[in-house]
Amino acid sequence: MESHLLANLYRLKYIERWSLMRNTMKENVAEHSFHVSLLTHCLCSIANEVYNKEINTDRAVTLSLFHDVTEVFTGDIPTPVKHHNKDILKNFRDLEDLAAERLVNQAPDELKHIYKSIISEKNEKDLYQYVKAADLLDAYLKCVTELAAGNREFAVAKNQIEQKIHSLCMPEVEYFLQHLAPSFEKTLDEISE
Repeated sequence: MESHLLANLYRLKYIERWSLMRNTMKENVAEHSFHVSLLTHCLCSIANEVYNKEINTDRAVTLSLFHDVTEVFTGDIPTPVKHHNKDILKNFRDLEDLAAERLVNQAPDELKHIYKSIISEKNEKDLYQYVKAADLLDAYLKCVTELAAGNREFAVAKNQIEQKIHSLCMPEVEYFLQHLAPSFEKTLDEISE
């Protein structure tokens, strides 16, 4: 049987993010997923090396790589839309579940169990907290870089996301904000020193 799973996942590069905002630099879901995976790896590494935790970094990065794959069917619904009220959010979560099931069913039979554990099962809350934190950090860094480019469109979003990030109460995130995030506001010459 022919499998369309990877062909669909490759289409994430066509799904644009931040569709309600004026952007100096467009971003798609494939790029975002890569960035979230980088950030997840970094956060887990901080957790393990700085705070002596035992986080399964490889598994967390795998989960992060697939965290938005359902958007190949649903598109990227802007946060203000999905969080407008609890009914919209519940309906959107139901759509995500259907999209996840559809993707898993596109995997070859021998691999379905692998993709099901990555795409549709959300049992690993200890790891998903790192993915969620990385997802928020990526949104925050998008705002920071847009503001650094003179685009005030992202000022309110930056403040809102920053509050959400601090509410996570994760020392790994605070470490990242203190030691790694400031570079995102600098120019190429400044980070090349």
